[in-house]
Amino acid sequence: MLIKTFGAALQGIDAITVTIEVTVELGASFNLVGLPDAAVKESYQRVRSAVKQSGYEFPRHAVVVNMSPADVKKEGAAYDLPISLAILAASRQLDAGQIGSYMIMGELSLDGSVLPIKGVLPMAIAARTLGFKGMIVPKANATEAAVVNNIDVYGVSSLKEVVGFLNGEDALQPVVVNTREEFSKAIDNFDFDFSEVKGQENVKRAFEVACAGGHNILLVGAPGSGKSMMAKRLPSILPPLTLQEALETTKIHSVAGKLKGNARLMTSRPFRAPHHTISPVALVGGGGNPMPGEISLAHNGVLFLDEFPEFPRSVLEVMRQPMEDRHISISRARYSIDYPAGFMLVASMNPCPCGYYNHPTKQCTCMPGQVGKYLNRISGPLMDRIDLQVEIMPVAFEELSSMKAGEGSAAIRERVIRARAIQTARFAGERTVHCNAQMNSRLLTVHAALDKECMKLLEFAMKRFDMSARAYDRILKVARTIADLDGSDAIKPAHVSEAISYRNLDRSGWGATPSGIL
Repeated sequence: MLIKTFGAALQGIDAITVTIEVTVELGASFNLVGLPDAAVKESYQRVRSAVKQSGYEFPRHAVVVNMSPADVKKEGAAYDLPISLAILAASRQLDAGQIGSYMIMGELSLDGSVLPIKGVLPMAIAARTLGFKGMIVPKANATEAAVVNNIDVYGVSSLKEVVGFLNGEDALQPVVVNTREEFSKAIDNFDFDFSEVKGQENVKRAFEVACAGGHNILLVGAPGSGKSMMAKRLPSILPPLTLQEALETTKIHSVAGKLKGNARLMTSRPFRAPHHTISPVALVGGGGNPMPGEISLAHNGVLFLDEFPEFPRSVLEVMRQPMEDRHISISRARYSIDYPAGFMLVASMNPCPCGYYNHPTKQCTCMPGQVGKYLNRISGPLMDRIDLQVEIMPVAFEELSSMKAGEGSAAIRERVIRARAIQTARFAGERTVHCNAQMNSRLLTVHAALDKECMKLLEFAMKRFDMSARAYDRILKVARTIADLDGSDAIKPAHVSEAISYRNLDRSGWGATPSGIL
């Protein structure tokens, strides 16, 4: 008897349907075909034990399992449940009438219990798109799958429970999640707030500008000046995720297995902070069993690279193309996958190897030329993609000991949201541009034109500080964002002046001598 059940295979952050065909015939063998990996091939032992422990009989005949399409590699133990159900239906221990109406996925334990799997959310989206009546998944993944509306999701804890449901003996209630209601409740919950930061008003302002325009930012300061502490608070002032962004972000984390049990839709922008010993593959994604990397896990959020110059140059250079294109294409001999990578880069570093170059009270002990050599660990093309370069000075004792709370994240966020709304309207006709940081030369000419007074100021600053040519476009983009924060249609001299102040490392002579010229 031929029985078909349906599962799914992940390709990038999307899923495709896998048809599992099972026949039970005369003979005494078990054959599993359709490009399975080692974990799928080992399903025979798990399925056989689970079937017996659940009180059913494993067929003493030739069992053939085919997984179609045969040219797509099937990975992981998530096919145990649909394979076992197909075998039970083919051996007439299960009513096959309803089995084809559901997409079924789940790993089996030897005792027949159903264990959680990865990538349930994109599978649920695929099931709804293809018109399945419902989806049967492990109970731990049911809430995640139920985020997708207009499809019944049943969470199960054992093989016996699924068999009883499909035979009409037991009733299961679909899991219901009011996605929009829960999303709206949780979008303003944050663990960190800028009101906890003492002093550093100029750095807070730089963060506000960076978030308002989607600009990448580099923080340069001595150890203990608060770089990491402030960076962790950045998501609290970014605009809230839209429902579409939240769904896309949750899909990536679901595929990577980063969602915990009973996870729901992600409501806050991700903040990823990999250690500087990370490998290029771990950063961009890929591997033997391809998985999203850190730049994709930071999609629609923040990628924080602490101790920036300590990252291997080969790791930093692979970010250049994703930072421009907002996605990463990974091509290997056996596969080619695209992952989204629209992240905001926040990097921090010491100003020199000893950490005290240009410090107001401590003496730098670096040899002549060491500071410049340290900065040169970051290539020009990568630095070219960072719009704001901000130097952080240590907080004075008077500010540190003050009991007065600083401005809260909520107030800063309101200004950021207003500025982003202006940009959304401005770039409504552009398919790939959503904020000022993504403007190309054509859009700069249209939206960041300077009057004579502003142009004269910019010319003086570039000649006075001998700024590189790459600083010109960056200053225009940042000045446009500052004008948006002020609600100004035109860029004014004050906006240009502030934008120039965020190009510290572009000034000639920075790092040339222990005294510095900042």
